[in-house]
Amino acid sequence: MFKKAALTALSAVSVFAMHSAEVNINNSDIELSASLDMGQFNESVEPATIFLGAKYLNPDERHSNADSIDDYQEINFLMQKNVNADFRLGLGVKLNHTKNFVSIPLGVEAVYKLPLTSSVPFYIGASLYAAPEVLSLDKADNFLEYRLNVEAEAIQNGFVTLGYRHMDTNYKSGDVEYNDSLYFGLKFLF
Repeated sequence: MFKKAALTALSAVSVFAMHSAEVNINNSDIELSASLDMGQFNESVEPATIFLGAKYLNPDERHSNADSIDDYQEINFLMQKNVNADFRLGLGVKLNHTKNFVSIPLGVEAVYKLPLTSSVPFYIGASLYAAPEVLSLDKADNFLEYRLNVEAEAIQNGFVTLGYRHMDTNYKSGDVEYNDSLYFGLKFLF
């Protein structure tokens, strides 16, 4: 099942004109994500400002306080703007899902290009998404996700990422630390 999902996601990268495709892994988790730059398809939308994306996470119980956890899927929407040449800020909304959990978190994302004189550009990114009870459906009570990452643009439009993610999928029956882990990965811009 997992191999089929991974191959399908990787195949989708080559079929669509994606703004980005990303793979993040650690010793027991794999995360696949892709975002479409809507400005590439619609002339009335400025490029690199509106993104529609999807994410899949196959986590392991070792990075959770639950005995058994299900795969995580999400569809996301992000609007962002360049505040200046080195800083981007975005506002987003997600629809996420596990077997018994559905929520619609709202959030903010930021990326800052470090002012280093090296030939390899470095970026620091952060995001925070939350869904209170009113935006939590099914058996969900609330949702919280935050991420921090450092990216190095090793080749043009190719990034190496080191990051940390923390996701709480809290149910009405109790709180669950869904995933709390470090990861590394690759990100490609198209």
